[in-house]
Parts: sequence; structure tokens; C-alpha cells
Amino acid sequence: MSEFTPTTAIVTGSESGIGRATAVALASAGMDVGITYLSEPERAEATAEEVRALGRKAFVAQIDVTRLEEAGAVIDRLADQLGGVDVIVADAGTGDNAPFLDLTLDQWRHTVATDLDGAFVTIQAAARRMVAAGTGGRIIGITSVHEHQPRYGSSAYDAAKHGLGGLLKTIAIELAEHGITANAVAPGEIATRMTGAEDEDPHTIDRPGIPLGRPGNAWEIAAAVAFLALRASSYITGISLPVDGGMLQMGPHGGSHITSDDWRSA
Repeated sequence: MSEFTPTTAIVTGSESGIGRATAVALASAGMDVGITYLSEPERAEATAEEVRALGRKAFVAQIDVTRLEEAGAVIDRLADQLGGVDVIVADAGTGDNAPFLDLTLDQWRHTVATDLDGAFVTIQAAARRMVAAGTGGRIIGITSVHEHQPRYGSSAYDAAKHGLGGLLKTIAIELAEHGITANAVAPGEIATRMTGAEDEDPHTIDRPGIPLGRPGNAWEIAAAVAFLALRASSYITGISLPVDGGMLQMGPHGGSHITSDDWRSA
């Protein structure tokens, strides 16, 4: 299995942001890619065109990962079109921000259903195909620095990302005998639509509280995903790789240097 060379990948949530960059990075690494979107087919097709421009095949499918009975079937259809699935990247995600006491059950369920339940269903469908093929595989979940450290007003998101991290660690143990690795990539602040900075150059955004002084770029996350998808990472499994400009190292600094209660707001 150390000779594993992936040629097919599926990336959920690949119509924009980290998912789009990841699909293109995996195509650059020699993979045909299954691309999924929730509600913007034109953006998914634009991702597909980028993949095809690199000489790789691209197939596009609509998926709502909260429709749990249907989401796995979408992965199966894409795998059939691709001729298999060597890599699955669970990127589809959302977040409902509200203080814990104000968070509604609907908000909680929406976030957890998308970020955790949907990841479980799509990863499981791909993993079953990998085991049946018997040639190994790579499972990668996009979590967050909030898999490791919480954020005020993000109880549902934090819980879901903690859960996804734990799921991936368990998968890493259970599927190792099949030559399948499972890892997380945990982004910090990334200049995407989710953070209100889509198409902005992160080098122009000042973030004094991040050691590298700026947000990240979606391509920097995609590069980490591509590494974990390739043969070079064959002895890495069960980890969560923060790609955060050093953000997670700043807890003690924040704790001793924050001088107001402004942080107590979502």
C-alpha cells in the first residue's frame, strides 16, 4: 500500500473556496475529480473547467449532505463515473453562530447535520468503495482550528468540528488494515466567502493576533490536503494538521494581553 498512487478523487463543497482550490490541486497532482455543489451549479462547472484545463476528467453532481439518505448515493454515482475513488475530501460545511443560550435547536441541527452527519455519510460511502477495491485510499476531512480550540458563539460549529476530528481518528485505526489513511486539515482564518474575504489577497489583510500577520489563502489549505492525499504521506494517519499561520499558538498571549470584554460577543 505504500506504493499507492491516487488517480481519482471526490471533493465535497468544491464549488468555491477551499473545496475549489482542493479540486484543482488534486487535478494538478494527476487525479480525475468528482465535484459537488449545494446550490450554485455554475460555480461548480467553473471548478470543473479548471480541472479539465489541467488535462483531467471532472464530473459534477449536486449534493445536500444534510439529506443523509441520498448523500451517500451521490458519492457512489460519482465514483462510478470516475471508475473508482482513491481520495475523498469532506469539505462541505457551514456554521450557525449564536451564543449558546440563544442557539436554537434548528440552528444546532443544521450545523451538526452538515458538518458532522454529512461528513460521516459521504466518507463512509467512499470508504466502502476503497475497501472493496483493495488498493488503499486517503480520507481527509476539513475541520478547523476550532476542532482544537473553541470560539465564543460557535458551540454548534465547535462541537461538529470536534466530532469530525474524533471520527477521523477512529477511522484511521479501523481502516489502516486496508491501506487507507484518515487525517484532518484544520484551517485557521482563510480568505474565502465564509469569512467575508472571497477573492481578497490575504497579504493585504492585517491580523496582528496571528503570528504570520495575515489570514491564509485557500490554496495553502489545498496544498496541505494534496500532500495528505499523495504517496508521500503514506505513513501519516490519524492526525489533525493545523494550517493557521500560528493562530493556535497564541492562546496564552491572548489570555494575558486582551484588555477588554469585546471578545464576549459573537
